[in-house]
Amino acid sequence: QVQLVESGGGLVQAGGSLRLSCAASKNIFNIRAMGWYRQAPGKQRELVAVIRSGGSTNYADSVKGRCTISEDAAKNTVYLQMNSLQPEDTAVYYCNAEAKIYPWRSYVSYWGQGTQVTVSS
Repeated sequence: QVQLVESGGGLVQAGGSLRLSCAASKNIFNIRAMGWYRQAPGKQRELVAVIRSGGSTNYADSVKGRCTISEDAAKNTVYLQMNSLQPEDTAVYYCNAEAKIYPWRSYVSYWGQGTQVTVSS
């Protein structure tokens, strides 16, 4: 079982920045994609950003220009730098990884427990 541990969330004022980190367990054969999702109260979970093994990235329109996703492959860690945060960004942010533990297994989507990001006016 892959374990994902998020960190870096917290309370920040509007216009501020946060850097989220997600560290995956070492018992992984390969990760083909890692991403960040968020879910605000009463809303559906949505993709924020994703980075694939080849380095390509995708961002939600709402965060383009304000967020940057990056990875440290050697550490099985993905980061989300968030700038110019607004109250609308308030949500629980979840790390996701498409990974397989063994070469003979299929890729499986794993989720972290989430980290709260709260942006005040």
